[in-house]
Amino acid sequence: MADAAGRLTKLAEEVLGAPLPVRIRAWDRSESGPPGAPTLVIRHRRALRRLLFKPGELGLARAWVAGDLDIEGDLYEVLDRLAGLIWERDDAPKPQRAAVLRALARPEFRAAARELLTLAGAPVPPTPPAEEVRRRRGPLHTLRRDKEAISHHYDVGNDFYALVLGPSMVYSCAYWGAGEGTAATLEDAQRDKLDLICRKLGLQEGRRLLDVGCGWGSMVLHAAREYGVRAVGITLSEEQATFARKRIAEDGLADRIEIRVQDYREIKDEPFDAISSIGMAEHVGRTQYAEYAGALYSLLKPGGRLLNHQIARRPLADEEAYHVDDFIDRYVFPDGELAPIGRTVGQLEDAGFEVRDVEAIREHYALTLRSWVTNLERHWDEAARLTSPGRARVWRLYMAASALSFERNRIGVNQVLAVRTPEGGASDMPLRAREWRTGTHRG
Repeated sequence: MADAAGRLTKLAEEVLGAPLPVRIRAWDRSESGPPGAPTLVIRHRRALRRLLFKPGELGLARAWVAGDLDIEGDLYEVLDRLAGLIWERDDAPKPQRAAVLRALARPEFRAAARELLTLAGAPVPPTPPAEEVRRRRGPLHTLRRDKEAISHHYDVGNDFYALVLGPSMVYSCAYWGAGEGTAATLEDAQRDKLDLICRKLGLQEGRRLLDVGCGWGSMVLHAAREYGVRAVGITLSEEQATFARKRIAEDGLADRIEIRVQDYREIKDEPFDAISSIGMAEHVGRTQYAEYAGALYSLLKPGGRLLNHQIARRPLADEEAYHVDDFIDRYVFPDGELAPIGRTVGQLEDAGFEVRDVEAIREHYALTLRSWVTNLERHWDEAARLTSPGRARVWRLYMAASALSFERNRIGVNQVLAVRTPEGGASDMPLRAREWRTGTHRG
């Protein structure tokens, strides 16, 4: 089967109707494509079978995670070139992929489809990689199903996350360049983000904070240590809770911070003076978001503040057509969903909140993700050993692709500050917009 790369390049260009912007190296060592371009390496013809049986994102994801497909050269450049070819035309990812599949079914491309079948070899569907979430049963966003989804993403080893996230152990968008001499490193930027949230929430000594989706405890630790609050952090991940409790004990703050393995729907010991929800609401789902917003509203004292830090997607002309990417759903965030920022603000207002500030920081997340990718690549062998080579490949692809999505404005991230304003209207907010930027704390 000589020159598999040349045949694949020709097939791809016929179907896509455009030159292939990357080189291809096939399992038979043949190469084809623009000289000097980054290379898509098809290590095994099994990659083609994965695409034939699951065309689109899922087939590509399975080939990548299994190691049947690899990239030589700059990962960001390859992803950007392929995204520009397949997704950006007409700004309609799903229709464009469907168009490719329809093209293969047209009479003039039947010969191309037959050749692809010949190149793929035995017509047997390969077994999905072990890292893929298997079929899920039952309705979305029950307590049990949400806990299983969180476990898939977060219970992959605290040591693995320490390699990726660095000493801060914060798994959400950092805040870069917040002031002179700040945010020189990822750790600085994460500290600045946590401190900004504390100031937006108006935290003071003796107040009570709830951190929903507390991760490894970084937010509650910062708030208790620097602002003197008493804090409750909740997570659905047993591994996160164990790690957070150990950090809190080592810092001598066990009398001020409690970590629970608990769903936000199970909290009964309100009220709180402030609530932070940082990178958690993406897991809630559109069918549950009104309940989420209402629950947080009910957990706050009158005058209490909520800081909701959440990834947003661009709105669609037909919102019913929204579909979670197969790769993200099967390998990264099972059952996760994104919403446009307008819907999020509207649902918080419907729950009774007065929304006082929305700060868009999407470029900050691109910088954060690129830092995490660098950490992962620097510690690649150890990361693969701590989890699996497939799991490490999942994280590398999703973080690099997400960085590009933030840079290209396909997705964004926003901090929404909202208040449970009392009936009399006294919000206790500063008169000047974003006065919290110059706030001080105990440190």
